[in-house]
Amino acid sequence: MSEDLAPPQSRVGYPHFLQIPTRWMDNDIYGHVNNVVYYSYFDTVINDYLIARGGLDIHGGTVIGITPETHCNFRDSFSFPETIEAGLAVGRLGGRSVRYLIGLFKQGSDTPAATGHFVHVFVDRTSMRPVERLPDPLREALEALRIDQSLS
Repeated sequence: MSEDLAPPQSRVGYPHFLQIPTRWMDNDIYGHVNNVVYYSYFDTVINDYLIARGGLDIHGGTVIGITPETHCNFRDSFSFPETIEAGLAVGRLGGRSVRYLIGLFKQGSDTPAATGHFVHVFVDRTSMRPVERLPDPLREALEALRIDQSLS
């Protein structure tokens, strides 16, 4: 098995971006976005991409993604009102799973305020058992986000 790629440390390492506005309720008592909300931003950029580009049918499709692993490194904070630029890449794509690499950027910044990874295992919605193979539209969309070690 190959070693997992680290999330890219520059904007150019991410092939896809989504702007995500912070919400008033994202701030905690300390005046910045609470750490657990960052995982919501990860989930948002990933699932927005899968639905729009991969044809993932979250309501009626036979294949869904479940998340056995997530990780986030925090370097800088966000606060409401701010728009986050969420970068998305694929560091590893298997037959049934994918390891996404995410960078959360302040608008216009080349250095991420937070980086992390998020793993999906794709399963049959009914049995909750891993699928034999990812559906072609989903695999093609994920292939478009794959990066190599030189970008991390």
